[in-house]
Amino acid sequence: MIDHSPASTLRVRRGTAADAAVLARHRADMFRDIGRLDAATYAPLLLASTEYFARAIPTGEYVAWIATTGDATETPVAGAGVQVRTLLPRPNETGTAVLPGPEGIVLNVYTDPTWRRLGVAELLMGHVLEWSRARGLGRLVLHASHDGRPLYEKLGFVATNEMRYTGIL
Repeated sequence: MIDHSPASTLRVRRGTAADAAVLARHRADMFRDIGRLDAATYAPLLLASTEYFARAIPTGEYVAWIATTGDATETPVAGAGVQVRTLLPRPNETGTAVLPGPEGIVLNVYTDPTWRRLGVAELLMGHVLEWSRARGLGRLVLHASHDGRPLYEKLGFVATNEMRYTGIL
């Protein structure tokens, strides 16, 4: 039996532009697994995402973390990332302070099915939160899947009043 204990077997490292294809696969698989990607759109999303990661990681627009097996293969089993967005300065939630412009949107949190429910996403999110604090981001936002929501709530994320307009595309 394989010991899938993340604390003892996984290594988390920062993603590089060389990881663009792995990150793109995680992204496409994530959308497929939550039922938001049909088979015909998988390959185009994979290509567009690979191109984005190859371009955005070197500039710091996107920062990624990849969990790999701790063995000689260093097989990627999960990933997470933050896209840094510049926003106008704005008041905090209570209106008592001004938040700086940069904000992070947490994206691409994905764990291969055989590694799910073992704490891997929480391990990765710890790296995301630590980096975001050190970077001085004013806020982190994310869109949670039904299965991911309990983890994000446990980490301190709260539902907001965000609305979305989809009539443009």
